[in-house]
Amino acid sequence: MVDEKKIVVETHELTKIYGDGVGVRALDGVNLTIRAGEFVAVMGPSGSGKSTLLNLLGALDRPTSGACLVAGQDLGKVKDLDRFRSKTVGFVFQLHNLIPTLTALENVEIPLQEENMSDAARRARAAQLLTLVGFGDRLHFVPGQLSGGQRQRVAIARALANNPTLILADEPTGNLDSKSTDEIMDLLRQLNREHGTTFIVVTHNPAGARAADRIVTVRDGRVKRDE
Repeated sequence: MVDEKKIVVETHELTKIYGDGVGVRALDGVNLTIRAGEFVAVMGPSGSGKSTLLNLLGALDRPTSGACLVAGQDLGKVKDLDRFRSKTVGFVFQLHNLIPTLTALENVEIPLQEENMSDAARRARAAQLLTLVGFGDRLHFVPGQLSGGQRQRVAIARALANNPTLILADEPTGNLDSKSTDEIMDLLRQLNREHGTTFIVVTHNPAGARAADRIVTVRDGRVKRDE
């Protein structure tokens, strides 16, 4: 049962205000608990706070107030956030953020650069991950030679490189057609089921959200529904 598993994400009155004076309250007292192995979709209209929530969970930004714990660590007390992110969290972005001059294989190798691995071992690991996400035949193609769905598969392989505890995906199918959307969401769900990796996926697509164990609906910076 998921309820018996350890907590991977826990927030307490998490709040983020942008700007001085009145400011914009992007998140307003969010309390959320996510356990190991869950697949959670976060939905809500534009400007609701979905991406802000992911940025705080991934230590890409700091809250104005409240607490955020990931893998048992209070992000407000972590001294080396870069190292924390590289070891604990994998990111998948809407625009994939691949380096255009590097091949698919080289892009997946990037997170492994700081590991104590030989060049051969690093290449083998990257190739293994690309095969895992169904991308084994275009290892030496650069992003410009790939379709949107193929580029996103490379981005997912890169996110998996360091065996993260948590993967955060921000609109990973936002720029894809319906067929590619279904394929990417099915892939994320498959990885979740077969490897037990915890996923939090921001999506505006109700069909994609149906792949999740839970759907958290955010509106005006607050969790309005969690089911």
